[in-house]
Amino acid sequence: QVQLVESEGGLVQPGGSLRLSCAISGEDLDLYAYGWFRQAPGKEREGVSCMCREFSHYGDAVKGRFIMSRDSAKTTLYLEMSSLEPGDTAVYYCAAYWNPWSVGGPPPSCTLDRKKYRAWGRGAQVSVSE
Repeated sequence: QVQLVESEGGLVQPGGSLRLSCAISGEDLDLYAYGWFRQAPGKEREGVSCMCREFSHYGDAVKGRFIMSRDSAKTTLYLEMSSLEPGDTAVYYCAAYWNPWSVGGPPPSCTLDRKKYRAWGRGAQVSVSE
């Protein structure tokens, strides 16, 4: 079972940038797909981005502004957020689901469907305000 722990979030002015990180641990980390989600007060949790090997996918609300990456040791996920808007204010979660692959198998892919994800971090508050 993979474990995930987000870094602290923060308060950012509109137009600013912030990077979140998520430490991942456990076995067979390469056989999981990873995602970032967010939940604003009174709203459902929505998918921000996901990654599986070299494939990544972004939600429409953040496309072109957020970038998801992983370090070379593959033990830390990052979410680089830029051009932040008040509408980006939310608790941000990193998450993972079992997504094994094999050489010669289908190309990598991932989903922003939160029901697919089985492991979750505790969340980090990001607030965008003057």
